[in-house]
Amino acid sequence: MARILFVLTGATHWTLADGTAHPTGFWAEEAVVPYRTFTEAGHVVTVATPGGVVPAVDRASLAPEFNGGEEGAAAMADELTKITAFQHPVALADVSLDDYDAVFYPGGHGPMEDLSADTDSGALLNAALASGKPLGIVCHAPAALLATTGPDGAAPSPFAGYRVTAFTNVEETQAGFADKARWLLQDRLVRLGVDFQEGAPWAPHTVSDRNLHTGQNPASAGPLAAEILELLP
Repeated sequence: MARILFVLTGATHWTLADGTAHPTGFWAEEAVVPYRTFTEAGHVVTVATPGGVVPAVDRASLAPEFNGGEEGAAAMADELTKITAFQHPVALADVSLDDYDAVFYPGGHGPMEDLSADTDSGALLNAALASGKPLGIVCHAPAALLATTGPDGAAPSPFAGYRVTAFTNVEETQAGFADKARWLLQDRLVRLGVDFQEGAPWAPHTVSDRNLHTGQNPASAGPLAAEILELLP
């Protein structure tokens, strides 16, 4: 039985370029499907958020068009309400990596708001990378890598040079947010120094480089979790 730490955004909005607070949170599929994958295999998941706040789901991620229709949307919402771990997170600042065998970051636009600048998350990511333990990050959650350079970018990111994927500029454009965002994730990751690997829009696409495993979009969350499952003790 492995112990897996899920790091979820605590943000309930994403600040756009014009100052608008766009409602958001974590993307349901990216948290629920990996949680199911790990727990059905007998592993234990603990959820952490900045400040220990209860994470908010992006309500858009429960819409029928993102869940294969009305029946799928109802099933996703029902499954989400039954995951009590999401309602009882620990504070990210109190987390000890020694207590866990793997770390997983679900996405949603929320990480663009908080985890991208969260020093506790940045320190955890750096420690996880150095530990050799499986580290999974999907969709917009690679925004958290921007906090791995220390305060005000004082040091190079240890993730520089790693092959990474994440939500692409093309996908952000097709989602209708590219021209509204303060910055685009792909651009910032390239500037961070990672080797960005872009797959086809919306199709499952995962990239593994040493102990770092990343997924491009919501459809990649399940395959990414399955890959990490094979690495757990």
